[in-house]
Amino acid sequence: MEKENYSAVISNRGMLECHKTEIPELKDNEVLVKTHASLISPGTEMNGVKHLRQNPQEKEDYFKFGYSCAGEIIAVKGDVKNLKPGMRVACMGLTSTHSSYNAVPCNLAVPLPDSVSYEEGCFASLAATSLQAVRRSDVQLGEYGVVLGLGIVGNIAAQLYRIAGARTLAWEALPLRRKIAKKCGVQSINFMRTNAVEKSKEFAFPYGMDFALMAFGGDGSKAFESVKNVMKVSADGHQMGRVVVVGGCSLTFTGGAVSGNLDVRASSRTGAGYHDKDWEYGKDYPDVFVQFTTTRNVRELLQLIAEKRLKVMPLITHTMPVQDIAEAGEMLIEHPDKTLGIILKYDCEK
Repeated sequence: MEKENYSAVISNRGMLECHKTEIPELKDNEVLVKTHASLISPGTEMNGVKHLRQNPQEKEDYFKFGYSCAGEIIAVKGDVKNLKPGMRVACMGLTSTHSSYNAVPCNLAVPLPDSVSYEEGCFASLAATSLQAVRRSDVQLGEYGVVLGLGIVGNIAAQLYRIAGARTLAWEALPLRRKIAKKCGVQSINFMRTNAVEKSKEFAFPYGMDFALMAFGGDGSKAFESVKNVMKVSADGHQMGRVVVVGGCSLTFTGGAVSGNLDVRASSRTGAGYHDKDWEYGKDYPDVFVQFTTTRNVRELLQLIAEKRLKVMPLITHTMPVQDIAEAGEMLIEHPDKTLGIILKYDCEK
């Protein structure tokens, strides 16, 4: 049958549409993947749409987007490291768009365990972002932590902290996200309706919080002040512990005695190698020096999903055909209280 490539596109005025596009030509060390499912990022991608709408260009143009999908390999070219046609894979990166077909560099396509569905597999990229943030937290078994924001990244990070043996409390105002978190085994409070600082101190009594994760967008300065008040405190009165910023929030940080001895850390992307073109196309780092590459992170996450220890299916609120991308985008932008993970599905053959 004739293959047709349907792609979700964004205009430089922030409009979302579905267009027929050319099936990409394979380059060396790439695999051609027939997409079965892709996940829209409610943060990165939809924030980009909102920015374009606020800053529209005079001449309208369109471009493909997306960076997390799952499907079946149908062709390979060059050295693709034992990847073969017929394999089910999770894909990530700038070539893993919301399209029926994607040409993906070999190190950004990871085989799916038999028990992991395509829908679960397309969480790999955002889950790896969460795992990178957890690694940046230097979490240890028995520590206490607080997670601010229960979007996809915050929810998965909270689950991973629990898997690592930490005790975590999340702050989230949206009832839907708290309900989803409960299904995932994550304890949360509504910081808009309760004294989050006091509840957090009670939760971590008598120690205080060892770490915090800020996983939301916008101005985080007020939230950071609250976080400082729940961290553990040394005998000389200084706040201690690690605060990791993974979301797109901005905050005002004052050093010295104002912030005690807190470690404030940014966390970016999915692990070593991501956006290094040489690595993405097959050049490996020495395992003994770079243990957790993006590929290794994704493999570990997929195994946790296969073992039913990491839950991502409760994060899916809607499943829609790629042709309905405009509706999906509007739901995420206008109704964050009713939507979270939207999966796009594909019918590649006509």
